[in-house]
Amino acid sequence: MGRTVCILLLCTVVAASINAQRVATLRATTTGKEQLSIPMQTALDAITTLPDSNLQLVEIRDGKKVNIPFQISSSANGRDLYWQITPSVKTNHVFELVRVTAPHNFPVMQAGKNKGALTIGDNGKELLQYHFETVYPPKGIDTAYKRSGFIHPLNTPSGHALTRINAPDHYHHWGLWNPWTHVLFENDTVDFWNLKDRKGTVRFSGFNTVEAGAVYSGFSALHEHVVFQKNGTEKTAINEIQTVKIYKAQPGDAYYIMDISSQLSCAGSSPVLLLEYRYGGLGIRATEQWDNKNSTTLTSEGKDRKGADGSTARWCLTQGSLGNEYGGLEMMSHPVNYNHPEPLRVWPENMNGRGDVFLNFSLTKNKNWLLEPGRSYLLKYRFLIFDNKLTGAQAEEAWQSFARPPKLIIQK
Repeated sequence: MGRTVCILLLCTVVAASINAQRVATLRATTTGKEQLSIPMQTALDAITTLPDSNLQLVEIRDGKKVNIPFQISSSANGRDLYWQITPSVKTNHVFELVRVTAPHNFPVMQAGKNKGALTIGDNGKELLQYHFETVYPPKGIDTAYKRSGFIHPLNTPSGHALTRINAPDHYHHWGLWNPWTHVLFENDTVDFWNLKDRKGTVRFSGFNTVEAGAVYSGFSALHEHVVFQKNGTEKTAINEIQTVKIYKAQPGDAYYIMDISSQLSCAGSSPVLLLEYRYGGLGIRATEQWDNKNSTTLTSEGKDRKGADGSTARWCLTQGSLGNEYGGLEMMSHPVNYNHPEPLRVWPENMNGRGDVFLNFSLTKNKNWLLEPGRSYLLKYRFLIFDNKLTGAQAEEAWQSFARPPKLIIQK
């Protein structure tokens, strides 16, 4: 009997040591002046081959180990580990990846399909809808304006819509969307933007992934950039994999972070030349609540709405009144993007007589971009969506953490 008890005690000690076993230490350095969370990512398979169910991420805080939310995403290229560094006066952040029998459970975000749209939410609040089924314009309007594969609404944390669709002045504006305007394909000029011309469109073709976890929720979808040929047939010129990730806000935060990446490739053996044009690519038709009296625009180069159009920028911040409240968005371009810092298309202050707001990172505004068969091209953008007001210094901090995240030192 005594021997059995000893064996059981030994097993308990061994199990406890396994539960506390450190797999790797991850160290990151920040300025200690951050006001915003920083999403972090690293290749997991290069650290460990342990299964997801045996891993937990902890942070060393004042000498104590604290379980923190983490998320593991898997693809054909392997697994990636995601977490966030929260604002702190600390400059040295130490995390440990530990082996456990069961990881700690944290609240997860939501992602659900309903009536042709995928809704991303957190804590019961809807943050965006991505429309994967075709949406038609209002009754009586030319059905050539129909579209799928766009985001609307994009909401502030308090629920105010920042995007607009079915604007009578531009029925082809679909919230947050990304067609190209002036394209040379197989010796013909194609327009995927101005749908009424019936030269082309962009369509949702299928989901690669839909994810909802403790760090982010999002999706990856295939968009087909379809040419309407003169003989009445259709041909896909560009395949695009669009990936959207919304990171979970911390309690009390009045903002959240959204990443959008676009991987472009030629759909067949024909090259695609995106021709120089004043607009095209990732665009936002902003809420009808904003005009030239109650909203402002500021770029990374200090340009306001009068000077933003045609300038180049790393980020563009637009904010304004939303009912009795205030909020806005900052859109950021990553340095890896073609023609970064990117040219901007920003509508003039007198647009439609009231100063309606349209924003566009138009990377082909001042030069062509050739997409060649057999290659893929990546564009990366980040959005900071917020309530209240954002300063230029905060906008710059957000871009810095996007473009130059803290470097990790990993010790196995």
